[in-house]
Amino acid sequence: MYQYDPLTALGRKLAVRGLTVTDTTDRLHVEDATGISVTITCRPRPEDGGRLWFFTEAGEPIGEADGEHEADAILHILGCLAQRAERRAEEAAR
Repeated sequence: MYQYDPLTALGRKLAVRGLTVTDTTDRLHVEDATGISVTITCRPRPEDGGRLWFFTEAGEPIGEADGEHEADAILHILGCLAQRAERRAEEAAR
């Protein structure tokens, strides 16, 4: 029987957008073409009744790990990558 895996589903949708996604058992490593990356985990969030949520490697909650909130998670991840790229560019300009 097929069981829904929120990390795998999220990883597939990110890969379709041209990102390199490495899916391990408990995390996604998402990297853009320039090598900027973010790691995503999925675990219960006690503040939300134990529902599964996506988190950044820093423990920042991204959103609930279900089909209704995947698009929000994708936007958040793309935003994280863009912010990191901007910081890298600013550091290189110094």
